[in-house]
Amino acid sequence: MTQGKSALALKRCIDLAGAGTGLLLLAPLLLAISTALLATQGSPVFFRHVRPGRHGKPFQMFKFRTMRTPRAGEAMYGTDEDRLTRLGRFLRSTSLDELPELWNVLRGEMSLVGPRPLLEEYLDTYTPVARRRHDVVPGVTGWAAVNGRHVLKFKERLALDVWYVDHWSLWLDLRILAMTLYQVLVRKDVAAVQSIEEIGFPLPALRPGGTARQGEPPRPGDEGAGAPGPGGAAKDPAGSAEAT
Repeated sequence: MTQGKSALALKRCIDLAGAGTGLLLLAPLLLAISTALLATQGSPVFFRHVRPGRHGKPFQMFKFRTMRTPRAGEAMYGTDEDRLTRLGRFLRSTSLDELPELWNVLRGEMSLVGPRPLLEEYLDTYTPVARRRHDVVPGVTGWAAVNGRHVLKFKERLALDVWYVDHWSLWLDLRILAMTLYQVLVRKDVAAVQSIEEIGFPLPALRPGGTARQGEPPRPGDEGAGAPGPGGAAKDPAGSAEAT
């Protein structure tokens, strides 16, 4: 990995400039989305979840909330398609639900480009090679995201993340940003919801009632399962069907 101090410093400058400019220019859009979510889904507007960052250090990631909470009798997994709201489906298909992550970039918890932050529960399941994806700061978009995005199997994503770590350069980051912009505009390789089979990651069974057994990872796609956390953001055991 080409990781000279000057190159990393420039990468951070690009992150600050990109996230700051993005939040400023997109402020009217962010306000419009927030207002629409309040009108159609009620509070909270944001989905908040703890994810592992560089070297596995946890941080709180923000997205726009796209699912309703489970109703009585609904499992926290397997009902994503039913719980995904009409507005939420649009936000996911256009990747607009990811915009609040620019705040994480400003805080230094994420970069514009890097491996997507997955669930903390996956950390103990990684091979030593796959664990190297945490040698860098996680990103809003990444090499795996632009090479299959939601249609890749889980292990394929991990392999692409490690490839990114080994081949990182500023030029590669710029290439990924350009590819991301194109794919968002044409809505290529986007799936609003993925089933467990499509993700291809072995997860344990849940207790009756839909909660993960202690020490075991929850099912992916469980947004909206928890109660609102402090600050009015949903704090749930998982975030999206892509587990990012």
